[in-house]
Amino acid sequence: MTDDGKGISARKADHIELCATGDVGFRAKTTLLEEVGLVHDALPEMSLDAVDTSTLVLGKRLRAPILIAAMTGGTERAQSINRELARIAEERGYGFGLGSQRPLLKGAPVATYEVRDVAPGTLVLGNIGVVQARELSTEAVAELVAQVGADALCVHLNPAMELVQPGGDRDFSGALDTLERLSAELSVPVVAKETGCGIGPRAAMRLVKAGVRHVDVSGAGGTSWVAVETARAAGNGRALGEALRDWGVPTAASVAIVRAVRPRFRTIIATGGLSTGLDVARAVALGAHCGGIARAALQELVARGREGVIRWLDQVEAELRAVMLLVGARDLGMLRKTPIVVGPELRRWMKLTKQVRTRKKRSG
Repeated sequence: MTDDGKGISARKADHIELCATGDVGFRAKTTLLEEVGLVHDALPEMSLDAVDTSTLVLGKRLRAPILIAAMTGGTERAQSINRELARIAEERGYGFGLGSQRPLLKGAPVATYEVRDVAPGTLVLGNIGVVQARELSTEAVAELVAQVGADALCVHLNPAMELVQPGGDRDFSGALDTLERLSAELSVPVVAKETGCGIGPRAAMRLVKAGVRHVDVSGAGGTSWVAVETARAAGNGRALGEALRDWGVPTAASVAIVRAVRPRFRTIIATGGLSTGLDVARAVALGAHCGGIARAALQELVARGREGVIRWLDQVEAELRAVMLLVGARDLGMLRKTPIVVGPELRRWMKLTKQVRTRKKRSG
């Protein structure tokens, strides 16, 4: 695929506007986090002040299991969004993810990704597509990491989005080899990250075999990047996008599936439709180490500015702490082990891991 710097910048600008104000959510499919029932403990035997929400993610201590997840970069508007949200992440002790650094390969100013001066202690995740990384040497990928001072690198997987995107990629071969190479050769952790369609059992098992130890499930039910690209497409591309708008593994199902093929995954990030503290708590109870929040943060920033984001995040944390008290979880390790009740649709998805393992044994 050919795409010049101006084309990429225009696409990134479209992405911001559509995610901030457009109708780009899933229509019928949900995250299935609503099917995770947390069991009330009427005798928690502790003070709310004793609840500890801190966690270690990718080598850095977070005050709460929250990552303001990857969204944007490569444009002037992206620069202001990245810097403001990274500043908030620094103040609150969260992680922060940058959008795809692909525009840097086409000459976009690195300033649109620079956040280290406003977030010196924050866990910062760089970002590049696996198709682009496939064509780059490990040294060139390492330079992308160094340019933004990232602590880890998300290598994103987005075949559904690309198939709908005008002029998008069509060749997704070599992705596993690329992830295996980068996981072995880069000096920072490599996170295999989907972009709204989730990670199923077959993909999870292959990632483990390739040596990948960190994943961001970015499941279905939140922002549909197929819908984002459908809004930009025309003709046959739009028709294909409408057909695939609700494609993917729901976020809750993806977290549960990935946890089932653990323990060799050291980090599980639950991104995809999270917007509340209850969402984060449910994701952690399923096995995630932290929850990634993307579109909800962008919408708050665009609609209500910095103060609006802070008020909303105060509520997210208040909900998380309250839920931890109400299930008797003093820390996130206890929350991850708390009993849960799983709804029927989520249970159906969770059975997939057993099915895939059984088929693999029979074929092997």
